[in-house]
Amino acid sequence: MGMGDIDLRHRIAKRAAQEIEDGMIVNLGIGIPTLAAEYIPPHYEVWLHAENGIMGAGASPARGEEDPNLCNAGGFPITLTKGGSYMDSTTAFGIIRKGMLDMTILGALEVSSQGDLANWIVPGKRVPGMGGAIELAQKAKKVVVVMSHLDKHGQSKIKAACTLPLTAKSCVDLIITDMAVIEVKSQLLILREVMPPFQPEDVMRATEAPLILAPDVKSVV
Repeated sequence: MGMGDIDLRHRIAKRAAQEIEDGMIVNLGIGIPTLAAEYIPPHYEVWLHAENGIMGAGASPARGEEDPNLCNAGGFPITLTKGGSYMDSTTAFGIIRKGMLDMTILGALEVSSQGDLANWIVPGKRVPGMGGAIELAQKAKKVVVVMSHLDKHGQSKIKAACTLPLTAKSCVDLIITDMAVIEVKSQLLILREVMPPFQPEDVMRATEAPLILAPDVKSVV
């Protein structure tokens, strides 16, 4: 991965973090979503939830200070914030299924124009499983998807209809890519913001699904 790819990942994560409000309970998926934690304002009291049984997940520990018993749902070492707690995974999933999460930020393979999400498997490839994706997508109060706008073949990942197996239907509220911020509303896609150096017409051309141009399209800061 080149430095440009790393910078793009952080730009996406930084914009996703702007959706997080003080006092929220938030679940961060593996990959780009995890990076969003770095951009939460330090004076915010935000509780990061992990499906493996943590409420109050903290930053990555310094090298050499990792606790082998303390990791996130992806298996990466983390710390615990002041006031954080441990629980069994049944309780952790109960929190999700009861709708107590204010937001989840997830990666995706595809999102459809109706807000359908495909993010867990490419047929024919081995994967560890769906994890908590289906519960998070269905039950979080707000579902934010972060991903590259195009796949490795240059094809749009925002589809008229998903071609990969679905995680959940009509669940996505906001899509943040390296090109744009797109709101999913009433099963329509609304282009709200563009990532520099792109222009709205660049995003429209790069998106398979039809986009509605918001009257006040902004540039992501």
